[in-house]
Amino acid sequence: MIRITDSLAIDENDMAWSFTRASGPGGQNVNKVSTAVELRFDVARAFLPDDLKARLRPLAGRQLTQDGILVITAQETRSQERNRDIALRKLVELLRKAAHRPKRRIATKPTRSSTARRLDSKAKRAQTKKLRGARPEPD
Repeated sequence: MIRITDSLAIDENDMAWSFTRASGPGGQNVNKVSTAVELRFDVARAFLPDDLKARLRPLAGRQLTQDGILVITAQETRSQERNRDIALRKLVELLRKAAHRPKRRIATKPTRSSTARRLDSKAKRAQTKKLRGARPEPD
């Protein structure tokens, strides 16, 4: 079990790892060793709260397939083990962001003094604009 928060953990059996050859610099190592990591986490099948799954969809974006599988890739280093750790860290970080419940906003009314200040400034501005259009009286 991998701990996400105090009350949330995910099972390692819900994850599938695959390794491919990484692109980019690295010399002969790139051509011989499969160091790039692809982590597939089945969100639809995982035991996660529904509200967390709903918050995870927009956060994951294109990493989440239509079947509900989260695909995370890592090919930053030349080591397969470090790339695996990076992919796992990305998954945990994404799930922690989704686990954070946004604070519910409570609608409030403006105070009487703030309403009065707003109306006073509007009246002053209207008077300024009105005076711009007034023609001066001839002498």
